[in-house]
Amino acid sequence: MINPTPDTYEFTAIPTFGISDYHAAIDFYIGFLGFKIDWEHRFGQTDPVYMQISKNGLTLHLSENKRFPTNVIVFVETRKIAEFHKELQGKGSTYKLPDILQTNWQTLQLEIADPFGNLLRFNENI
Repeated sequence: MINPTPDTYEFTAIPTFGISDYHAAIDFYIGFLGFKIDWEHRFGQTDPVYMQISKNGLTLHLSENKRFPTNVIVFVETRKIAEFHKELQGKGSTYKLPDILQTNWQTLQLEIADPFGNLLRFNENI
C-alpha cells in the first residue's frame, strides 16, 4: 500500500454557525454583510433550516438545529479590509460596525459579531 505524502492532501473548511432566528440571520448575513444564499434545506416545512451562504470566497453554513453551538469564532484571511469596511459603512445599518484595528502582530483586524454570539474575525496582513 502506498502512503500518500502530506503535500497530496487538500482541506477546505466550512464553519457552521448556530442560529436561532432565520429572519434575523437573513437580515444580518444577506442584508448587512452582503452574503448570498447558495442553498437551504429543511426536512419539513417547520423543521430547522440548514443553509449555505457565501461571499467573495468565504462560505459559511448556518443552522437552526440546536446541536450546533453559538459563540463560534472564525478567523477570515482578508484582502482589502478597508474597502470591505467602507462597503458596510455605506449601508447605514443599525448593526454596530467596529473600527478596523491594527494588532500588535502587524495585521489589520475587524471583528463583527452576529446576532447569535458568533464572531467573524477579518484579518489582513500588512
